[in-house]
Amino acid sequence: MSGAELQEWITHGGHSLTWLFVGVILLSYLLEDLAIVTAAGLAAQEVMPASWALLAIFVGIATGDLGLYYLGRGARTIRVLRYRSLTNKYFKQVRSLLHRKPFINLFIIRFIPGMRTVGFTLSGFFSIPLSLFLLAVVSATSIWTAVVFGAVYQLGSVDWLQSRGYQWLTIPVAFGVLFAANRILNKSLTRGIS
Repeated sequence: MSGAELQEWITHGGHSLTWLFVGVILLSYLLEDLAIVTAAGLAAQEVMPASWALLAIFVGIATGDLGLYYLGRGARTIRVLRYRSLTNKYFKQVRSLLHRKPFINLFIIRFIPGMRTVGFTLSGFFSIPLSLFLLAVVSATSIWTAVVFGAVYQLGSVDWLQSRGYQWLTIPVAFGVLFAANRILNKSLTRGIS
């Protein structure tokens, strides 16, 4: 199968929408921002309906976040970790912060690069109620996804980009901008903590 035939099968094959849907979900497990940008780019190029692209993003992000939460829940069964959480002063501080204002803290964690994995896993470990966890995470995810998806989708739908054949550039450019913004935010937050 040549490259042109493969591309034709991906974009017009009978099962391509299913594979794209699954691909966006799997990509969200690795890099959420890239999954959002890719899904918006696919929707803007009319390879995938926008509703399916958004659904794939939400399924991927929600299941990934739940996975982290339950990873933390499962870690509670490890005796050494429970002991460390009771005796280590940093664990006590984090537990106190998460329990003091869990909705606000989890909402903010969604937007801080590098904090999602730790924050969501510790939420499960410290027994933050699942309903509260989901409410905070889904609220923050909805806002972030709407902003990023909407911006990339609108940019990819610009007539000039479509007519010139540069529409494919929206994905790498948008991801580069998000990556740079995350790095800058992460450095400024790290500098503020130090």
